[in-house]
Amino acid sequence: MKDVAARAGVGLKTVSRVVNGEPGVTPDTERRVQEAIESLGFRRNDSARVLRKGRTASIGLVLEDLADPFYGPLSRAVEEVARAHGALLINGSSAEDPDREQELALALCARRVDGLIVIPAGHDHRYLEPEIKAGVATVFVDRPAGRIEADTVMSDSFGGARAGVAHLIAHGHRRIAFIGDQPRIHTAVERLRGYRAAMEDAGLEIDDSWVSLGSTAPERVRDAVTSILEAPEPVTAVFAGNNRVTVTVVRLLAGREEPVALVGFDDIELADLLGITVIAQDAAALGRTAAERLFRRLDGVNEEPAQVTLDTVLIPRGSGEIPPPA
Repeated sequence: MKDVAARAGVGLKTVSRVVNGEPGVTPDTERRVQEAIESLGFRRNDSARVLRKGRTASIGLVLEDLADPFYGPLSRAVEEVARAHGALLINGSSAEDPDREQELALALCARRVDGLIVIPAGHDHRYLEPEIKAGVATVFVDRPAGRIEADTVMSDSFGGARAGVAHLIAHGHRRIAFIGDQPRIHTAVERLRGYRAAMEDAGLEIDDSWVSLGSTAPERVRDAVTSILEAPEPVTAVFAGNNRVTVTVVRLLAGREEPVALVGFDDIELADLLGITVIAQDAAALGRTAAERLFRRLDGVNEEPAQVTLDTVLIPRGSGEIPPPA
């Protein structure tokens, strides 16, 4: 740092401010320091920084499934916010296993991450209470924490599903199926609640056979939809509870002669080309909002835990506008 300061013609404190992204440096001075850093190949000593500040400049992200396209934009947004704060992002997948979620979260804490962003797989997060009390800022995304008070950022699953089913009803459908994720998952329950609310709003009764919750494995979804469509009084429309369900339903409906209306929760790749009507949530906004809230905590903002709910958007593209058979 002394060499950088000498080359830029500034004091050591000014170099420290530039390196650590602190305010109080003019643009021209910052430019000179950055040029000196690049010229000399200076690298910040993070080990010394940890000892000095008690921070590791790293955060952990526990996702449900790294392979799920929904989590790509979310993870990228968290990473961009972390990078803007000079922090490294470390992430991993819980595979919807509560034990694996706990193991991964505590492993990240053992490596002294400054904060955690968690997409919950379990319903009891009291195991994180000692870590939070020790100063590990924690924010939950997509679903609320279980049995603890913590910051949460979610999409409006209830309102989105309600709007999607209402859209099908507005286009003449009365027999509408709901194919969702496992009933232990908060978003699945909220979307089912939205489906029921829309049907009730329209004065429509729901046959129990129209509702199917369970694994999003293609085989399970395909069997559920086939059973509903081959019933004596088949449904004329399907509301798919998430992107993985929607993909399987699209493949199944593509082979049928009789058109069936479809609205899916979550946008999917090529949905615009395939004409799939969706309820879109902004995964990047979820990640960005959660990360910004996390760094507010790390910057010393002390406030009561809050729940932030982001709006969803109905995108009509054709599949949700197919009328029922005459």
